[in-house]
Amino acid sequence: MIGAGPAGLAVARALTERGLPYTHIERHEGPGGLWDIDNPGSPMYESAHFISSRTLSAFGGWPMPDHFADYPSHRHILAYLTSFAEAYGLTDRIEFGVEVSGVEKNSDGTWTVTRADGRESVHGQVVVCTGSQWHPNIPDLPGDFTGEVRHTVGYRSSDELRGKRVLVVGAGNSGCDIACDAARSADHAVISMRRGYWFIPKHLFGRPVDTIAAGGPKMPMWLEQKVFGALLRVINGDPTRLGLQKPDHKLFETHPALNSMLLHHLQHGDITAKPGIARTEGTTVHFTDGTRDDFDLILLATGYVHKVPAAQKYFGDEQHPDLYLSAFSREHEGLFGVGFVETNSGAYKLFDTQAQLIAGYIHDTRNGLPNVERFARMVRSDRPDLSGGLKFVASPRHTGYVDSSALVKYLAKVAAAMSWRTEGRPPAATSARRAEPVS
Repeated sequence: MIGAGPAGLAVARALTERGLPYTHIERHEGPGGLWDIDNPGSPMYESAHFISSRTLSAFGGWPMPDHFADYPSHRHILAYLTSFAEAYGLTDRIEFGVEVSGVEKNSDGTWTVTRADGRESVHGQVVVCTGSQWHPNIPDLPGDFTGEVRHTVGYRSSDELRGKRVLVVGAGNSGCDIACDAARSADHAVISMRRGYWFIPKHLFGRPVDTIAAGGPKMPMWLEQKVFGALLRVINGDPTRLGLQKPDHKLFETHPALNSMLLHHLQHGDITAKPGIARTEGTTVHFTDGTRDDFDLILLATGYVHKVPAAQKYFGDEQHPDLYLSAFSREHEGLFGVGFVETNSGAYKLFDTQAQLIAGYIHDTRNGLPNVERFARMVRSDRPDLSGGLKFVASPRHTGYVDSSALVKYLAKVAAAMSWRTEGRPPAATSARRAEPVS
């Protein structure tokens, strides 16, 4: 198994629960992956918080502590992941500070994993959990901008913005966070987005918004879009009065922008919204609405590609690997990937379920159980509709995008058919120490 971020830890627990032997490799010096802001190349920044609530974001059997905020900070998430690894005895089994340089499939169906120092090991299966937010998507800016251009993967704190005229490009969740940092710290702040978006507040009626959605009445998707879309129009008002574009899609048809503060800063004039970039010239940026502005720094919050450098030829598309249930290689038996799913909910419960299915499959394969061949046929041919009735916008990020509810239901259906669990269990040592923030 490669990677000891949240996905890798979920898989390690699932294998451990079944008594399956495994080798676990992590290039950094501790568990947590991108949530450790000190890891070289981490996209984490000081103002980063979870965009799903702690109530619905924990691994099965290991809830987040009650003293955590509704939306925990990155330091609390790292503490949670570290405590999870310790509680299940995973930490001592990880080879830290070891980078994988290559993965090769052998003629007998086994896999050779080569470390950066040249050491090799052979395995019956390989689970790649290297994460999906390490390799920035950097678009070409039209024209010749002479100021500084950076991707947000290298952004750490608002101190970097002081005294500068800053343009943030992109309205994903990190882009909105960083735009709010710019609104508070930069001399002049603008956010550019090519289309209009629905902005979902993190709290409604004093509760995390995802807990309301999860606990409310179940409605057909078309009705849910209509009801919650109307509610957002009442709460947020007309976005165009703040310089935002009107959404060109229905609610939930793009990755949700959960942010309560960007509209606040737009309403107070701390930041200005602009459409897409038409061209650049010197320090001047011309926007598609005919306006222009001058900047010292352009921060590209333009997302990431799902590269797997050590095994890209087996995963195919860098934007979205074609994995069955976002976890099982369709073409290469014994190859798995967790952490590459693009969906509209918290990821940890999905990682947990995917990990449980992978561990169930490996367990049954090693014990020669008859359901394995049936599942292998499903991996090759089953292509379920996991859109949940949504028509996602045509953009690179939404290639292979799935609706979380639809994926959860289908994972449960497959697991039931194979007699596999969908959630990890509490640790044997019930007195295990709960997460405390990392200082």
